[in-house]
Amino acid sequence: MLFNSIEYILLFLPITFFAYYYLISKRLIFLSKGLLVFSSLFFYTWWNFDFFPLILMSIIVNFSIGSEISKAQEDEKARVKNKTLLIFGILFNLAALGYFKYFNFIVDNINLFMTRPFEVEKIVLPLAISFFTFQQIAYLVDSYKGQTREYDFLTYALFVSFFPQLIAGPIVAHHEIIPQFKNIKNMIKNYKNIFDGVLIFLIGLIKKVLIADYFAKFSTAGFDNIQQLNLFGGWMTSLSYTIQIYFDFSAYCDMAMGSALLFNIRLPINFDSPYKSLNIAEFWRRWHVTLTRFLRNYVYIPLGGNRCSEIREYLNIFIVYFVSGVWHGAAWKFIVWGMMHGAANMFCRVWSKTGLHLGKFIAWVITFNFINVGWVVFRANDYEGAKKVLSAMIDYKSVLQLQSFQVSSLLSGFDATIYDCLFLILSIIGCVVLPNSVEILNKFSLKSKSSAVCLGIIGAICLFLLVARILILPYSEFIYFNF
Repeated sequence: MLFNSIEYILLFLPITFFAYYYLISKRLIFLSKGLLVFSSLFFYTWWNFDFFPLILMSIIVNFSIGSEISKAQEDEKARVKNKTLLIFGILFNLAALGYFKYFNFIVDNINLFMTRPFEVEKIVLPLAISFFTFQQIAYLVDSYKGQTREYDFLTYALFVSFFPQLIAGPIVAHHEIIPQFKNIKNMIKNYKNIFDGVLIFLIGLIKKVLIADYFAKFSTAGFDNIQQLNLFGGWMTSLSYTIQIYFDFSAYCDMAMGSALLFNIRLPINFDSPYKSLNIAEFWRRWHVTLTRFLRNYVYIPLGGNRCSEIREYLNIFIVYFVSGVWHGAAWKFIVWGMMHGAANMFCRVWSKTGLHLGKFIAWVITFNFINVGWVVFRANDYEGAKKVLSAMIDYKSVLQLQSFQVSSLLSGFDATIYDCLFLILSIIGCVVLPNSVEILNKFSLKSKSSAVCLGIIGAICLFLLVARILILPYSEFIYFNF
């Protein structure tokens, strides 16, 4: 079920919301929590019920291991046992992730060198496996460090499956969300949280429907018709995808945060205006914040972080972004993309030690263009596709050879106008100069009941128009649903 679908907006979310608070009003706390677990699993299995046994088994196994580890932390015998359990738990999670996500990729690459290729049935990638796997690995490691408590199964199941963050994050830590589920105050209807939740959900829906999906048609047209690209077509293709993925992921984060706020749950910030970054290291502190945090805490630091030799430090940085690339998908393009960002972050670390500084504008231009080139590799259908788009972006001769400099000639293969180009430019500027949704929410306050009513009416009209658009035009999945 998609956040931008009619089923979610008009049925699933309202029904879950009212049923949850009805049970609480009757002091049926256990049932209200059970309702959220049931609703979350229903939300997850909406696409394919075949995924249900996998997530249920993952929750049961990880809860059992984590509980066993949490029981004893004192003597040497217990520590040895806990370490064995931790290793088993991590291997169990990685084996499940490896089988479902990378088995096909590995077999396809082996077959390149075989005279008689292996014939195996293609494995369907279960939704959200990358997210709930990393989330539970973090839980097991924290249990081993003595940082968790013996939670009850229902609370743990809700921690893993809570529907606003289940499919595409954020990757939440147990100490961020479980105490919120157990806090009695969070079980009381909070109208400020409800208002904020609806507001930020609407902002996200606008981003997805009116901006991300709008530029999706141009990026798709470009990557599907690479042979027709000239200089302007190459830039239209790359920048359209750069804006599409920005607003697509930003929209998901807003809608996840808004949905959670309806139940008085505050999810960690996962998107913090990444295109304002002045270097690649800063970009990764702003883009998919919780994934970067996971990789830092559970990959970079265990490898030694910066507490080792300089060469080893750079190697650790490279490994982190290599893992990030692999995590994003079972394809060489994701691995290459991760390695590009690894090399760029290594360079940033070297540059920071020289004491040299670029002007802010020059630093932004370099950073943004590197990100843009990286997204071409990330999005392209194959190596040739990426090569063609990147070649078109520097092919100035293709423009000089044109007989006409009309928009229709410059953007051959696109159903685009000068207004589309201006909208693209304004969208890029907006990413840089405008506050993000969280900043808007933090600064926003209602002065009176009349202002609340007016804003409510405006919000209702916006929702009506967006729903009408969704009914008329086909809506698309969020890009990160594929990871």
